[in-house]
Amino acid sequence: MKSKKIVVIFLFCVLLVNLIGCESFTRKFTRKSKKAAQPVEMVLVPEEYKGPNMTKEELYRQYFLFWKSWQDELINSLMYNASLKKKIDCAKEALKNLINMQNLLVEPAQKNFFIYITRLTDLISDMQSDIYGSNNNRNIKAAEHLKSDIQRGFIYPKIRNYLR
Repeated sequence: MKSKKIVVIFLFCVLLVNLIGCESFTRKFTRKSKKAAQPVEMVLVPEEYKGPNMTKEELYRQYFLFWKSWQDELINSLMYNASLKKKIDCAKEALKNLINMQNLLVEPAQKNFFIYITRLTDLISDMQSDIYGSNNNRNIKAAEHLKSDIQRGFIYPKIRNYLR
């Protein structure tokens, strides 16, 4: 009778464990693979971004707008005596947009445009040599004259026939 009770209790415990279905218990005692999970190497195929397809007119207007905003920023930084680095960065960004505008023009118009690029380059060199900002008033006048000359001569309605 004692052995019957032990067998019944043992079977009851086995049935109870099966009914509970302790999944963590089975996971704990399963064999893990010997290889560690290796990271999957990504294969990237480089694609060149071409950007939105813009016409020459749209590009010229965009570069003109960018140049104008950087030129205004340059004039403001000269007026409020900003750091030399800010002044030169503004002038270089304005120069970059002028060069982009020049590249969209035909040869005769490019030659006329080169004068203004030279004037801006000279202004940059003057600002770089003026570390303490003692010639800011002269540089402001030069930047304003340059802005008014370019706006007068190279707005889109006047230059539209000279685009490539």
